Amino acid sequence: MTLMTILLFIPACFALNMAPGPNNLLSMANAKRYGIKAACYAGIGRLVAFVGMITLAATGLATVLYTSEKLFFVIKIVGGLYLLWLAFQLWTADPTDGGDEAQGGKSLFQLARQEFFLAAGNPKAILIFTAFLPQFVDPAGSVGLQFLMLGGLFLTLEWVAIAGYAFFGKALRHWFSRPSLRRLFNRLCAGLLGSAGVGLLLARRE
Repeated sequence: MTLMTILLFIPACFALNMAPGPNNLLSMANAKRYGIKAACYAGIGRLVAFVGMITLAATGLATVLYTSEKLFFVIKIVGGLYLLWLAFQLWTADPTDGGDEAQGGKSLFQLARQEFFLAAGNPKAILIFTAFLPQFVDPAGSVGLQFLMLGGLFLTLEWVAIAGYAFFGKALRHWFSRPSLRRLFNRLCAGLLGSAGVGLLLARRE
């Protein structure tokens, strides 16, 4: 793998990491409710899911998964329904609840588990690791080592995205201190997550 390949990979990868997808929206919502540290710790669940996907891609199993119509369909349905469930939870969340864990909020494990299932149930993530990463791999070299390097860079940039959205969500926490504005923010995020879920359920595979 050449330096030029890495220099091309980093900006293209970072654009994918920073895209306002379901996980990033969830990270922002978690930071607004529980704080930056909790949102960043919760992001570990997302990274664990991505480590599994990178490992599958490196061994070629992800391609098998993608070419299997039934398996891909099941993942799409589960992922779409889970997005709708998260949207429902946000939509019906109590706007007067500050989100302090001592007041009955979710634990860090629950938040991380939520991030994990959301990432694992998104077939678009599978496409990233089956169609995007391999473009930067030189078949003449050590494929496993190259996937390790690219995967490490992807996870590092993903962590930056988690922190970035968490900081943004924390800023919104101060802006939306009133319950009415907090409800507006929750329902805006719920609408975006719900739209993503419906789009995922209706999307056709190309």
